[in-house]
Amino acid sequence: MSNGTTTDFSVALNNLLTTAGTLAQQQFDLLNIGIRTAGELLEPVVKTSSDLIGSLLSNCCQFVQNIASSLFPQTQK
Repeated sequence: MSNGTTTDFSVALNNLLTTAGTLAQQQFDLLNIGIRTAGELLEPVVKTSSDLIGSLLSNCCQFVQNIASSLFPQTQK
């Protein structure tokens, strides 16, 4: 009878450790998916922001050039 109890305990312990390992792996997978999803969400936002800043700077430079050319017109030689 003692041998059967030991076997049952070993099976239960094995099942418990297998379940704990599976839960830990699933938590790691969820964290990994969350990080990957956050990166995928931020990528287009960063690209759009950089495009917007580039366009804004270009427009500002064009504005300054227009002001400068109207204040200091170039003379033809």
